[in-house]
Amino acid sequence: MNEEKYYTYILYSLKDEGLYIGYTTNLKNRLTTHTQGEVISTKGRRPFKLIHYEYFVNKKDAKSRERFLKNGFGRSQMKKMLGRTLKLLE
Repeated sequence: MNEEKYYTYILYSLKDEGLYIGYTTNLKNRLTTHTQGEVISTKGRRPFKLIHYEYFVNKKDAKSRERFLKNGFGRSQMKKMLGRTLKLLE
């Protein structure tokens, strides 16, 4: 069995109050790169707060989940699921 770990994660931008959804094999390292401004797509949106992540044992499942959360229906479902968390951060 493959020992690799895969994560889909959601960051909340404290600057623009928007969400960023991503996928990685090393969650701790990826959060560090976002926090330090090393990711071009999020550099100007710092600081971030990790508000949700999911662990997968299969890469395709993790990437599929990321794509789902980025589409309209998935984003809507995610916002319902994290509604209380998002209200606390407003």
